[in-house]
Amino acid sequence: MKYVDFPTMKTLGKNAGEAEKATEAEEGFFTPNAKIDFSKVKVEPLFEETVDFDTFSKIDFRAVKVKDCKAVPKSKKLLQFTLDDGTGTDRTILSGIHAYYEPEELIGKTLIAITNLPPRPMMGIESCGMLLSAVNERNEEEELHLLMVDNHIPAGAKLY
Repeated sequence: MKYVDFPTMKTLGKNAGEAEKATEAEEGFFTPNAKIDFSKVKVEPLFEETVDFDTFSKIDFRAVKVKDCKAVPKSKKLLQFTLDDGTGTDRTILSGIHAYYEPEELIGKTLIAITNLPPRPMMGIESCGMLLSAVNERNEEEELHLLMVDNHIPAGAKLY
């Protein structure tokens, strides 16, 4: 039988008084929902068309680590990601998210990508996959959030 050790939510190295004074950055990766105002958020309606399980199961979702990220020359929108996808060979994905992120803030993050899409040339660079993000509208302005996961998840981990 295989056992898995899960990390505890206990604060280490601080006494109880100091733990209560923790800033949002010290709270961890996620901001509690109670601290976010969702009252002015609009999301797109769900698709009415369904996808059968066999079609869905063909999509290869993987955790990828951002090794490098830079703006694509002559493009206002595109960022070029160099990713570790667990294969030992760097993967390049281009994404039109420069309006939402600066390249240097993404280096070292663990993202989710679809890795089995056919390569697509953009601005003379072949993009081999797609990064997943969530999009919504707040106060009539579009917001985009890359799906980022815990950095303890290794590059190449398959999502089910």
